[in-house]
Amino acid sequence: MRTWIEIDKKKAKKNYTTFRKLIGSKCKLMAVVKSNAYGHSLVDFSLLANDFGVDYFGVDSIVEAERLREVGIKKPILVLGYTVNGKIKSAIEKDITLTISDFNTLKTINKLDKKPKIHLKIDTGMHRQGFFVSEIPKVIKEINFPVEGLYTHFAAAKSPSHKKPTIKQCEEFQKAIQIFEANGFNNLIKHASATSGAITFPQAHFDMVRIGIGLYGIWPSKEVEDYYNNKIKLESILSWKTIVSQIKELPKNSYIGYSFSEKLKRDSKIAILPIGYWHGYPYSLSSIGYVSIHKQRAKVLGRVCMDMIMVDITDIAGVKVGDSVELIGNTITADDIARTIKTSPYEIVTRINPKTKRIIS
Repeated sequence: MRTWIEIDKKKAKKNYTTFRKLIGSKCKLMAVVKSNAYGHSLVDFSLLANDFGVDYFGVDSIVEAERLREVGIKKPILVLGYTVNGKIKSAIEKDITLTISDFNTLKTINKLDKKPKIHLKIDTGMHRQGFFVSEIPKVIKEINFPVEGLYTHFAAAKSPSHKKPTIKQCEEFQKAIQIFEANGFNNLIKHASATSGAITFPQAHFDMVRIGIGLYGIWPSKEVEDYYNNKIKLESILSWKTIVSQIKELPKNSYIGYSFSEKLKRDSKIAILPIGYWHGYPYSLSSIGYVSIHKQRAKVLGRVCMDMIMVDITDIAGVKVGDSVELIGNTITADDIARTIKTSPYEIVTRINPKTKRIIS
């Protein structure tokens, strides 16, 4: 292989155990495995999580849910995103739970003779999906089927020093719960917290928490990490690697790459790596990124190409063709890359090409 992903099973189990201890025995744990399990392989990671003992799975689309059913996962699966009408029948047949967050979908479900399992989403302030609390009486009037769950999503739980917005959202969600329960909707599975909320707002655990980025060992934000890394430990489970495919020696003042975008300031030795933006390596790391070879940093030279990058190995002894190169791992983390190009580590890992082989070790 020219490039591959390694997933550390032991670290994944540690992260799972960390969240199990955090939420207690009465709270369910949903493993959020949307977007190819945040780049960690939908099927491979979900099978691991299933073995660990998660209670529920969360996906973005019914296509992801169908795939999990195909590989033998029998635990409840909630589709967090929108489901097109043509796929509702599949949800019923495969026992997949759907989210209803708008009146059009609610009316569509009402017309069906047989209904899928449903969780209703409440907009408590993020203003993305969901019914407003003020709309709940109308929602209740239109529902003609049982409801399994009720949930919301926090917009600012990643900022533990600024808790008021999340507390306000939690209060709004409590109002929604009270209205539903007063109208006979009892035994609902109530959930609001994702990774940040689970860590920073124990009062908002309710009946279930939705853990995504934390299961993969990545902190949801630097602020959450700074506040809580002495209380809980997360370990990144993903390493992304490639190989050295060619080595060249170039004199000072040579130009590198497309548009001759970088000029060498010294006689240099460079390595060509068969990895590029098609594989998910960010183009924005051109001339500023680093990779790790022999546990030493090697700077990206010139522009990231579609299928290749060039790096400076002048100061790294003994590099040869075929040597392993770490793009993400112990020396250079997804957080390091995200900070370099001013984005989120979520984007870094989810954009790794899903065709790249994932190896569980």
